[in-house]
Amino acid sequence: MVAVTDSVFDFKISRLAYAGVLVSVLLVVIMMGGSLWFGFLAVVPVALVWWINRLHTHVDADGIVAVGTFSEQSVSWDDVAGLRFPKWSSVRAVTVDGDDIRLPAVGFDDVPQLSLASGGRVPDPFAAEREARRSAPDKP
Repeated sequence: MVAVTDSVFDFKISRLAYAGVLVSVLLVVIMMGGSLWFGFLAVVPVALVWWINRLHTHVDADGIVAVGTFSEQSVSWDDVAGLRFPKWSSVRAVTVDGDDIRLPAVGFDDVPQLSLASGGRVPDPFAAEREARRSAPDKP
């Protein structure tokens, strides 16, 4: 889910993740089974809601702010060397120092928004294809 305001983007986890919270509530109720011995498990759905609301990436003309589970990292666009897309992990911003900054809730499809917010410092891989489609003559 992306909130947009004048080249300011907030990438957040999809609201569909709250379905997992409902499943965890159901599992906690089943585990409790009328006994309060498993009452401590009620913290699991609360922790999931907190985690879903916390993880996000804020991108604007100044740079990137990546808010993780227990930390927050900021980097300006001048310090971003590029993006890395690990196969089974979230997108990473690679700094000129070689450090990786995990960008929660950002996917490959979000690169055009990152390019727009960065003022073109992060290239848009879809731009060439869009321009080719626009400039191609209509086929009969």
